[in-house]
Amino acid sequence: MAPSHVVKCCQRGLSWIPVIFINLVVCWSYYAYVVELCIYTISNTEEQVIYLLVFHVFFFMFIWSYWKTIISKPASPSKEFCLPKVDKELYEKEENPEAQQEILKRVARNLPIYTRTGSGAIRYCDCCQLIKPDRCHHCSTCDRCVLKMDHHCPWVNNCVGFSNYKFFVLFLVYSMLYCVYIAATVLQYFIKFWTLCRRRAIEHCPENHLPDTHAKFHVLFLFFVAAMFFISILSLFSYHLWLVGKNRTTIEAFRAPVFRNGPDKNGFTLGFRKNVTQVFGDQKKYWCLPIYSSLGDGYTFPTRLVNADSEQGNVEHQVIKCTVDGQTNPRPLSESQNHLLGNDMHSEEQKESSPTNIEVCQPVSITIVNES
Repeated sequence: MAPSHVVKCCQRGLSWIPVIFINLVVCWSYYAYVVELCIYTISNTEEQVIYLLVFHVFFFMFIWSYWKTIISKPASPSKEFCLPKVDKELYEKEENPEAQQEILKRVARNLPIYTRTGSGAIRYCDCCQLIKPDRCHHCSTCDRCVLKMDHHCPWVNNCVGFSNYKFFVLFLVYSMLYCVYIAATVLQYFIKFWTLCRRRAIEHCPENHLPDTHAKFHVLFLFFVAAMFFISILSLFSYHLWLVGKNRTTIEAFRAPVFRNGPDKNGFTLGFRKNVTQVFGDQKKYWCLPIYSSLGDGYTFPTRLVNADSEQGNVEHQVIKCTVDGQTNPRPLSESQNHLLGNDMHSEEQKESSPTNIEVCQPVSITIVNES
């Protein structure tokens, strides 16, 4: 046990190396842009102020969204998806896979689950010992099941899923804007420094207003790094923008989710506008901010499929997650249905017993008959 525990600790420590690398690059870019470029190289005060103001806006939003993606804990299934103690003992004792599936099907009847494995079986995680909700997958790196898992990103050392997918997309957006802004504002000084270095290598360089300091190396390298990161992030952002428009995860893009009637890669597609709303929420004022505003609870998702699963129990037995003030509380749908049915029946009885309603309806019906 001790060696395995040491290995896990070493793996956890090494997994932070990409994050440390990114933060070191960002810290250097901040120093190179603010100090070496804006303070030592640019002599125009108005240009310095404008460059610094816009730069710090992009820098703040980039850091905010990046660390929100890192520190947001991946959402995992609740205990409701674990097998009851009796069924769990039967499942572990049973050696026949078909009999095990019957146990899982019996438990899954009371859960809002509509996706299956490729063979049509109930999706069960042997590591976490629970029935997987729709779009949930087990991450071997995090060693847990993650709701609406997209992928495990080493650059944030975290699983990207339901709880932080919006933050991850915003991280790509602001990192791309951060890089393209640096590259665009540094370009003119990059050309001047590059031309200055080439002339000095060939002949005596004429007088130049740029300072002959080590700032030129920071400016030259800053442009190359910003351009390189922008190109790489642009391709990744384009891909995830396509995924958001299709309401798919990276896993679902490579392996279509399987429903009762077979695999359907567009099973969760609701139309471009609704697909975007699923990730960013229905309040547009929060779209550009790394503040949680995604719709749903991570367990159930609206689908374009009309036919219900015949193996599922009645809808009134399914468990629906109600989110109130950031806290998700389980609430049986039967309670809300019975409450609504009770109100409807009570109101109908009042209408039938009210003589006023009868007197009002009679003139209307007679008028319609006379006009026709």
